[in-house]
Amino acid sequence: MSRKRVAMRKIKEILRLKYACGLSERQIAKSCQLGKSTVGEYLQRATAVGLSWPLPAELDEEALEAKLFARPLPPPSRLLPDWVEVQRELKRKGVTRFLLWQEYKERHPEGIAYPTFTVLYRKWLGQCDVVMRQEHKAGEKLFVDYAGMTLPIIDPGTGEVRQGQVFVATLGASNYTYAEVSWSQNLENWLASHRRALEFFGGVPELVVPDNLKVGVKSPCRYEPEANPSYAELAAHYGFAVLPTRVRKPRDKAKVETGVQVVERRILAALRKHTFFSIQEANEAVRVELSKLNEQPFQKLPGSRKSLFVELDQPALKPLPSQPFVLSQWQKARVNIDYHVETEGHYYSVPYHYAGQPVELRLTASTLEVFVKGKRIASHLKVAAIANHKGRHSTIPEHMPEAHRRYREWSPGRLIRWAQKIGQHTAQVVEHILASRPHPEQGYRSCLGIMRLAKSYPPQRVEAACRRAARLGAYSYKSIASILKHSLDQQPLADQAKNSQTTSSPHRNLRGADYYQREQ
Repeated sequence: MSRKRVAMRKIKEILRLKYACGLSERQIAKSCQLGKSTVGEYLQRATAVGLSWPLPAELDEEALEAKLFARPLPPPSRLLPDWVEVQRELKRKGVTRFLLWQEYKERHPEGIAYPTFTVLYRKWLGQCDVVMRQEHKAGEKLFVDYAGMTLPIIDPGTGEVRQGQVFVATLGASNYTYAEVSWSQNLENWLASHRRALEFFGGVPELVVPDNLKVGVKSPCRYEPEANPSYAELAAHYGFAVLPTRVRKPRDKAKVETGVQVVERRILAALRKHTFFSIQEANEAVRVELSKLNEQPFQKLPGSRKSLFVELDQPALKPLPSQPFVLSQWQKARVNIDYHVETEGHYYSVPYHYAGQPVELRLTASTLEVFVKGKRIASHLKVAAIANHKGRHSTIPEHMPEAHRRYREWSPGRLIRWAQKIGQHTAQVVEHILASRPHPEQGYRSCLGIMRLAKSYPPQRVEAACRRAARLGAYSYKSIASILKHSLDQQPLADQAKNSQTTSSPHRNLRGADYYQREQ
């Protein structure tokens, strides 16, 4: 028995199972051990020539073959869908090829079967520009990357030529494109370019797809790439998800690479003979060429990038947040034993019980925040990174232990004012202790010790002890405590002119009482 006769018998079986038994094409294909597309083609040919089931008795196999295969596929063009419209509708959320085929069949019951619909659509799509060949849902994805080409910019003062880096962002459905020039590909420029791109589009997509740049992706991984903390913060602020392209997966990068290639050929190549002396000049020229690119009609499709953007992407984008994103950078640090963290040469306090723990620092232009496991534990106004502030401390009193807090409340002026209430000799001792140290703070403990003695002994005795210590040149807490302990303050002072002369001569490091009296 010939192969042709076997095929005719199967075609008869296909028609019987379809029209007599009501089976689906998939079930028929499984029953007849044929491909689903083959079953669809036979059914489509039978529909085109008006055959159903049962077949006419006079229709033998040769007549059936002649009837089915007399005219080639595809069917008349009037029955074919508008592939441009199909391609445009597929970009809308929730729209599938099967849905569009069903709508097509409602309009044209005699039209092509679904398998032929998909085959012919793929064939038409393959003849389109590569830019339009990919299918992306409206408002779904924004592809971002830096161009390989740069834009030379001349410093008018020195004549030095610097290479401006070109950031490119392309929406998936409409191919509407944004481009700008910045000095580098660092984190600050990367985040700022995203912010300006979203403002250019006037909305936020569901996904932003970057290449695995170090500035955007902290740890590239095929399955779980981790975004940079600052990049993740920007994504959370605007409400999009970051979906980095997979490593060594060219198809993931096709859209952004095509967008970059278009910018290089249509914009950067067009500006190759221009001379720029600032980033502002370069971006003004890029904006002009960018407008031409987005408004230029497609060669093989109706409309332009801008018209498709207005029709597809723009209505599907989420609104921008009411507040613009504040650029920030994250750093890892460890709290020092003095419960301060260091950044840019300055020290900022955190609650003292976090001493020794690892923390994360979030820095903006004006603030510094300290986080432990995602919880903010401290916030400071950021101190300008200038020489005068190098090595200095910004300390919030509530971050200090109780003992340190009490100690911090004292100052040279306050100590001297307290001593003057006891008497002039007590004030003289305190002034001498503060003035004889390279830094007054180094004498605080001695002065606070003398204050403590005033709680254990009457003020008159403390004043007498300080008078004796000053006469002897013994300016220290231990000397005064010893005098009081042994009641030497109650004994008359001998006339020691030599000691008196020694005491009256000023110490070479003494600043004088006026120095501290000026303190508030």
